[in-house]
Amino acid sequence: MTEQTDAQTVKNLSGVERSALLMLGLGEKHAAEILRHMGPKEVQEIGLAMAGLTHITNSQMELVMQNFVDAIGEQTSLGMGSDEYIRNMLTSALGADKASGIIDRILLGRNSKGLEQLKWMDPRAIAELIRLEHPQIIAIVLSFLDPDQAAGVLSEFPERVRTDVVMRVATLDGIQPAALQELDEILEKQFSGANNVKSSALGGVKKAADILNFVDGAVESKVIEQINEADEELSQSIQDNMFVFENLNDIDDRGMQTLLREVSSDQLLLALRGAPEGLREKIFKNMSSRAAEMLKDDLEAAAPAKLSDVEAAQKEILTVARRLSDAGEINLGGSGGEEFI
Repeated sequence: MTEQTDAQTVKNLSGVERSALLMLGLGEKHAAEILRHMGPKEVQEIGLAMAGLTHITNSQMELVMQNFVDAIGEQTSLGMGSDEYIRNMLTSALGADKASGIIDRILLGRNSKGLEQLKWMDPRAIAELIRLEHPQIIAIVLSFLDPDQAAGVLSEFPERVRTDVVMRVATLDGIQPAALQELDEILEKQFSGANNVKSSALGGVKKAADILNFVDGAVESKVIEQINEADEELSQSIQDNMFVFENLNDIDDRGMQTLLREVSSDQLLLALRGAPEGLREKIFKNMSSRAAEMLKDDLEAAAPAKLSDVEAAQKEILTVARRLSDAGEINLGGSGGEEFI
């Protein structure tokens, strides 16, 4: 394999795959030290990528290492570790209103211990832990979790509780520092230890919409229906902020090609069963002509599929799209507007 081919292969790797290669190259001890500072989602993604890497040459490994060294060489430690520096920088860039929520999330995520421990737990275990708490406490906990994990927790609750909690998430407009600190300390006592917490602008319509994006289609519809009966305006606001499968049509061609490389053909085949014609055509356009024709033939010949299976496949692809968006590899459009850009 030529040096040019190796360079192209490395360039085609996703950010997670390059990180996985770097971990493998650093060796077990050093990789473990780095992973210790990452969150559960990052650890899982890099671990899966490490397990999936095959046929890597020494030249490709050296290129990844060199790229990492070059990137580090361009970094500076100026202001690192300074809360005041972070606050001033983000406030100057975004204005006080927009920056406040972001600042709180950054500092809260770093300083909390009890709440942060939940991110490492299975959704069912979290549900058992908070099942007897007041719905407002449950709403605060779900607002702190990543949307897909929060959706898993929400699915463990009875129908009437789901609706109540989602409405509380949507109408949650921050939380007092003392209350959040108390909740964090209560949780941390169950995991041992204690810590102080900064204030946080948790919750809101967008957070509620993000959580519903990840729950089962039937649960999503029922919760939206019940919220609509209680508060039609709130229901509409949540729906306006939800990112659904059809919104993938707003991704540009380059982003769509990146997404398709991360999705299995079986998963795509099932998801397209319920996709509008416009989205199908966009996906076909961003595949090779041969692959597109094969997919079209498979769609025509495929046996009927359960709606729940189709919706599950679509949500899995949306999860991949969100991961790529969070990594800065694609830009999502959709009804969520600026939140996805």
